[in-house]
Amino acid sequence: MKKLLFLPAALLVLAGCTSAVPAAPAPSQPAAPPAEGTVSCAYTETGGASKEVTAPSTTDVPATGQVDYVMTLNGDPLTLTLDRELAPCTVNSFTSLADQGYFDDTRCHRVTDEGIFVLQCGDPSGTGSGGPGYTIPDEFEKIPGYPAGALAMANTGAPDSGGSQFFIVYAETPLPPQYTVFGTLDSAGVAKVAEIAAGGHDGSFGTAGGGVPNLPAEIGSIAAA
Repeated sequence: MKKLLFLPAALLVLAGCTSAVPAAPAPSQPAAPPAEGTVSCAYTETGGASKEVTAPSTTDVPATGQVDYVMTLNGDPLTLTLDRELAPCTVNSFTSLADQGYFDDTRCHRVTDEGIFVLQCGDPSGTGSGGPGYTIPDEFEKIPGYPAGALAMANTGAPDSGGSQFFIVYAETPLPPQYTVFGTLDSAGVAKVAEIAAGGHDGSFGTAGGGVPNLPAEIGSIAAA
C-alpha cells in the first residue's frame, strides 16, 4: 500500500541555569484508573493537519459495544458499524473526526484491483499524504483478518502511525495484521465500492499500487446514525 507521509512532532527542549537549590517536588498523585468499560488512549500531535480539527478525548474512552455511522458515498447512504471492543482508540478518533465534519465533501483518492482490493479514503487534501495533525495507537490484538466489508486504518508502515486515512476492503484481501481493523461496511456498501473499483483507476500509485478511481468516489458526509 502507498505509504502515507506525516511530519514528525517537533522536539521540545527545555534548558536553564540557576544557582538556587530547587524545591523538592510535590508527591505525584497516581492517575485515576479508567472507568469500567473504558480505556485511556494516547494520541501524538504531529502538526500539519489537512483540515483543522480538535484532537479526541483521551480518557474514559468507551471500549465496549458497537456504534453505527452513515457514510454518504456518491449520494448513497452506507452503514458503517464501528466496533469499540475491537479498536476503542481508533473508533474514538474516527467518530471524533466524523462528528467535526472532517470527512465531509472529500474524495476517496485510491483504489486497488490487483493483489489487494481496497478503496482508500479519509484525506481531505486528496493527495494520500494528509492527516488530522495527530497519530493514533495501533490496535492489532484482535484483528480478524481483512474480509470483504472490513474497515481498517492506513499507516506509514511505522508503529502507531495511523491518522485519518482508512480503507474499505471490497474483496478478501491477504494483508499482514499490520492495519487496525475497527469496523465493517454493510453488504450494500461493499457492492457500491466494488462498482467503483470495477471502473478502474489511473495507475498513479505505481505497479500494483492502484490509483485515483476513474469513477466518482465522493464522501458527502459521515455522521452518527
